[in-house]
Amino acid sequence: MMPFPLFLAVKYLKPKRSFISVVTLISILGVLIGVAILMIVSSVMTGFDNMWKDRILSFKPHLTVVSRYGSIKDEERLCQQIDRIPGVTGVAATVETRTLIQYEGRMLAPIVVGVSPDRAGKVSKIPNSIVRGQFDLDGDKAVLGVDLAAQLRVGVGSRILVHSPMSVMSKDEVYLPEELTVTGIFNMGMWEYDSGFVLTSLDVARELMGMEGGAASLYVMTDDPYRFEEYAARLQREIGPEYEVRTWKEVDSLMFDALTTEKTMMFILLIFISIVAIFCVTNTLIVITVEKTNEIGLLKAIGVPSWKIMLAFMLHGLTQCVVGIAGGFGVGYLILRNLKTIVGWLLSIHIDVFPKQIYAFSEIPWQITPSELRLIAGVVLVFCMLASLLPAWRAARMDPVDALRNE
Repeated sequence: MMPFPLFLAVKYLKPKRSFISVVTLISILGVLIGVAILMIVSSVMTGFDNMWKDRILSFKPHLTVVSRYGSIKDEERLCQQIDRIPGVTGVAATVETRTLIQYEGRMLAPIVVGVSPDRAGKVSKIPNSIVRGQFDLDGDKAVLGVDLAAQLRVGVGSRILVHSPMSVMSKDEVYLPEELTVTGIFNMGMWEYDSGFVLTSLDVARELMGMEGGAASLYVMTDDPYRFEEYAARLQREIGPEYEVRTWKEVDSLMFDALTTEKTMMFILLIFISIVAIFCVTNTLIVITVEKTNEIGLLKAIGVPSWKIMLAFMLHGLTQCVVGIAGGFGVGYLILRNLKTIVGWLLSIHIDVFPKQIYAFSEIPWQITPSELRLIAGVVLVFCMLASLLPAWRAARMDPVDALRNE
């Protein structure tokens, strides 16, 4: 047998084509929309965070080793030493510098990364992201991002001039530009990398920097990038204090901190949308209290305890929120599943809501996590209970004589 408070709450929820039914429906729709917006924004922000990490770890090393006293002189010996450390899957000596690239009157200033051709495949996923040509860094060859290639209007086989930064920094020596052949074009799906990086051989990068040998840093990849603290400590013990080990999170700490702060602030601001919607539940309960004054008076007159009436109204409000939360999750999931289609439709009518140049990704990322869904549901339920408390208390405190007199 159904408990009386629950029976009364369900009874008031039954639609009877009355004003109360319309207000109740509007309240549920308000909670539904608020929850759906919270879910969509939270899932997209989580998707951004995870995709940033995935793309960064696909392009950049998990750990970077630099010398505390200039360049690394014995890079090959150090690479072999690091290769033997358990958990390390790849290591390569690198030289990285910003240069000026010229092609048929067009000039851009990307970052050139010189890496050993034999070790490049172990420290980057670029060899698996080639969309035109092939990954070949032997000799005077280079691969570059698809957006950089589009800006320079180069293709596979084009010969580009790379001007050394040392020609500006050094007044006593003249550094002639290096002529490199484009052998491949990669697409990492991230504007920052596809438009701002060129990969070439370690020897070419050394010549651009005026280095006779050695390396500026070592790129290290591990079998689990999220155990970076453990591997960084292990690597530091192995190579000694003359070298410094930096993790991927330290290198890009500002970006990840900014993304976390933005996600937190966005969630807090959007919570207010749900709170406004939840106060519609309060209005519904107030309207029901007024409409059912004589019924409440009759129930109290026949001996129904005040706490049962109060519980019935709180269950009524809580039921509206539960239905709204469930509907919000359903609508949010439906929109997220069709997000690519929605963006494509908007693009077809010349509304570009997600330009790659601004947001760095070629498509909107999203990921639903159970913990965030629990947080959204929990916050909405807490505020719903608080919003239902005042009208429920008012109904429970109603004097039966005054209530029946108003009939």
